[in-house]
Amino acid sequence: MSDKIKLTVIGGGPGGYAAAFLAADLGMDVTLVDLEKNPGGVCLYRGCIPSKALLHVANLINEAEHAKEWGIEFGKPKIDIDRLRSFKNKVVDKLTGGMGMIAKQRKINYIQGRASFINSSKLKIEKTDGESIEHNFEKAIIATGSVIATIPSINIQSKRLLNSTSALDLPEIPKSLLVVGGGYIGLELGSVYKALGTKVSVVEMLPGLLPGADRDIVNFLVRKIKDTYEHVMTNSKVVDMKEVKNGISVKIQDEKGNTSEKTYDYVLMSIGRKPETRGLGLENTKVSTTDRGWIKVNKQLQTTDPNIYAIGDIAGEPMLAHKASHEGRTAVEAIAGHKVAFEPLAIPAVVFTDPEVAWAGLTEEQAKKEGIKYEVAKFPWAASGRAITLDRNDGVTKLIIDPDTQRLIGIGICGPNAGDLISEGVLAIEMGANVTDLKLTIHPHPTLSETIMDAAEVFFGQSSHYYKPKK
Repeated sequence: MSDKIKLTVIGGGPGGYAAAFLAADLGMDVTLVDLEKNPGGVCLYRGCIPSKALLHVANLINEAEHAKEWGIEFGKPKIDIDRLRSFKNKVVDKLTGGMGMIAKQRKINYIQGRASFINSSKLKIEKTDGESIEHNFEKAIIATGSVIATIPSINIQSKRLLNSTSALDLPEIPKSLLVVGGGYIGLELGSVYKALGTKVSVVEMLPGLLPGADRDIVNFLVRKIKDTYEHVMTNSKVVDMKEVKNGISVKIQDEKGNTSEKTYDYVLMSIGRKPETRGLGLENTKVSTTDRGWIKVNKQLQTTDPNIYAIGDIAGEPMLAHKASHEGRTAVEAIAGHKVAFEPLAIPAVVFTDPEVAWAGLTEEQAKKEGIKYEVAKFPWAASGRAITLDRNDGVTKLIIDPDTQRLIGIGICGPNAGDLISEGVLAIEMGANVTDLKLTIHPHPTLSETIMDAAEVFFGQSSHYYKPKK
């Protein structure tokens, strides 16, 4: 119909395809532009999904190794790297192929190519088949994501220098690997290679791993890493690296200024991601960016150009797939004329290491920094019946509570399946639940989820499984 809103979404990741699919459901004339054969973006092709497939394998290997302590021994695993790589690729192909089918079912005009703005109503699209076309739109959503950050001064050209994409291709199982960066991507990939038999070390510039999460939550993971990794170097930085025979020689400077040098088979550079707007032609529009390169948006995800919206990594932190998806839906609803705003009280973050670490809402460190009144209630998994049956007492559930209203304002969990457990806390924060609500919600026993109820009981000094009287 001629009165349909003509919407073009640039970028087919979790933000872009979520926006395109909802827009089609709302009756818009939707075009989705992406370089890949099917929607999926970095998350499905080179990020979240392939890494979780490999992490599943890593967890299986770790569980089999741990079973020795229970009287069950499987023997040393035989790893067929080609079949493992094939399994990972099969997962990716299945999901991205499914996205392609859904796009066709919704009658979305999918164009495989790269788009740039000619002006605020017209795009130039360089298709992967070599054809160049001009494409008119009424509204556009930029969902081009982010790119891997590098350190130009030490970014040598070597097949032994991996990034978060090439590491997922499993070029081989190296004897030694240095992970540069103690964030979630590096630690997740490091845990995969460690499970496969690699001696892994990690170097991080900041005082601790996983900056942004509370230390008492992360410490459970740090203890595990220090026990299983070769070296954990914090307050340290890489000052030089060069390729040598059968490896990369790396110079590392510690907080005292002392420099050491060691050769590793491979180095994984994992210092994060950054927005990339070059090539988009934003200079031909009214879109403006911040000093750090993110596109400026309002609560409806509208840029400073009324016809153009931006979502996901390109629109600011946190750079998370699920945040992009919800932003995409908000932008589409705003374009459709609905009264909406992107104002989440909690965006969960999950690190799929072993143990997993997850948090949402206000952290204790944030509360201290911002001078916000809070109280903490923690339930150690050493007192959880289910955790003990799993032989996994290396965890904790932590609640951050507003002392005046007793509302839950933050939650942190460390332990197996923390990423699945965190959603209850996110819902509680969004719904304005107080700690009494959590205490009175009947949780199944024995489960890990009941540690949230137990933590709420700890707040009142009434936990059945852990004695800590209320102050």
